[in-house]
Amino acid sequence: MTETVDAVVVGAGQNGLVAANVLADAGWSVLVLEAQPEPGGAVRSAEITAPGFRSDLCSAFYPLGAASPVLRELGLDSYGLVWKHAPLVLAHVLADDRCVTLSRDVDETAASVAGFAAKDADAWRAAFDQWQRVRHDLLESVLRPFPPVRSASKLVRRIGVAETLRLVRMVTLPVRRLGEELFDGEGARLLFAGNALHTDLGPDNAGSGVFGWLLGMVGQDVGFPVPEGGADRLIAALVRRLADRGGRVECNRAVRNVLIGGNRAMGVRDVHGELVRARRAVLADVPAPALYRDLVGEDHLPSRLLSDLERFQWDNATIKVDWALSGKIPWTAEEARRSGVVHLDADLDGLTGYGADLARARVPDRPFLLLGQMTTTDPARSPEGTESVWAYTHVPRGGRWDRSRLEAYADRMQNVVEQRAPGFGDLIRGRCVQGPAELESHDRNLSEGAINAGTAAIHQQFVFRPVPGLSRADTPVDKLFLAGASAHPGGAVHGAAGANAARAALARNGVAGGLYGATIKAANRMIYS
Repeated sequence: MTETVDAVVVGAGQNGLVAANVLADAGWSVLVLEAQPEPGGAVRSAEITAPGFRSDLCSAFYPLGAASPVLRELGLDSYGLVWKHAPLVLAHVLADDRCVTLSRDVDETAASVAGFAAKDADAWRAAFDQWQRVRHDLLESVLRPFPPVRSASKLVRRIGVAETLRLVRMVTLPVRRLGEELFDGEGARLLFAGNALHTDLGPDNAGSGVFGWLLGMVGQDVGFPVPEGGADRLIAALVRRLADRGGRVECNRAVRNVLIGGNRAMGVRDVHGELVRARRAVLADVPAPALYRDLVGEDHLPSRLLSDLERFQWDNATIKVDWALSGKIPWTAEEARRSGVVHLDADLDGLTGYGADLARARVPDRPFLLLGQMTTTDPARSPEGTESVWAYTHVPRGGRWDRSRLEAYADRMQNVVEQRAPGFGDLIRGRCVQGPAELESHDRNLSEGAINAGTAAIHQQFVFRPVPGLSRADTPVDKLFLAGASAHPGGAVHGAAGANAARAALARNGVAGGLYGATIKAANRMIYS
């Protein structure tokens, strides 16, 4: 029997679930189909190292989730979501054990960066003052549908044309150059540079500066929180909220293809051959290559889009190690003991070398680590007195990572921690190593462990994401919408791509839906013909 709903959402990751909730709020009947046995995609948790130790399988800390107006509007605290914070947000530890820290207390951060250069205390406060002036309109501009006419206009009115132009210039700067322009000392520069490497951009890549600045300022503002009990508690809140509005999530039900008739999305066929009809829209929380090549098929797409898709660039592959520890990490840099996130242990030139290795498709000899102390941040993650911890690093795509090679590289990562925390290895109760294939097995969207669903480089942002076009969720197939992180505004857990797709679907089915559809069709014809 064929089921009919208003909208089918393909994929129950955070973007798919946000999209489903926005549509359900509008009174639509919504069915979410998920290939995995449980919802969440890259936002899931399990005991993978030792009993009683909860690890986040992929993503963990959510600064943009806490700052996101999209998630805030959903009121997930009413559905059990509680944010937890470490005493310090972040520590960047250098090879000589000097350490700079980011705190939600601006005076504490200022004092830390002043340890590297006295003038940087005031410079950091000035940067944060600027952030506080622009944060609301900037986040609205970045996370809402493109182009952000209303929020961008408010931003210009608030700060003036001159400061807006300088803000736009910052979007293009490498993080090394931005740090040199703003700060005298290495400490503050490293807070930006280390945060920029949460993307696939090195310190000297154009556009890396804005990511370092954004995460640095968001961390100063709202911290790097985690959901109490595990990343999956965020997903559980979204699922409960959706259920309250009549929406459903069905797992173990992968979608084989989108049903298309007269260049319009009509529904989907799942891997069991069953059909689901969609009266109003199909939304896909999958990467653009998977949507267009696998679920739609080339026969339904313009040749120029397919040509552009050949140039789609993924971000780097990832190796992640989780540990169960019998005690807290014995950092020799005291500030690291109170930090949720720890960056190890390169200076700016070391970060450049790491990025250059990746750019040359070379596995870095000394990996730069992003490490998360989960129990320090959320005591519910492991038994009292212990620590659930992870670290990840990037490696080039296309490598062959059998188990022996993967374990050997995990040993190298572990040695970086051991050098900054002698005795670390003696505390290990259990270890789980995930390479590119293992991460992709959790979530097919993580192609070879690419955690941002496509490069964050400036040539694949805004109107270039995922390919040159309108930078909107609309696709060349009417009533089919791209809701995954390869759409604008890209990676991170903030729900914006899903919400933007839902709003596009609502607009296409609204009072002016005919005009909206005709405008999108004409624009696509101009872009892809």
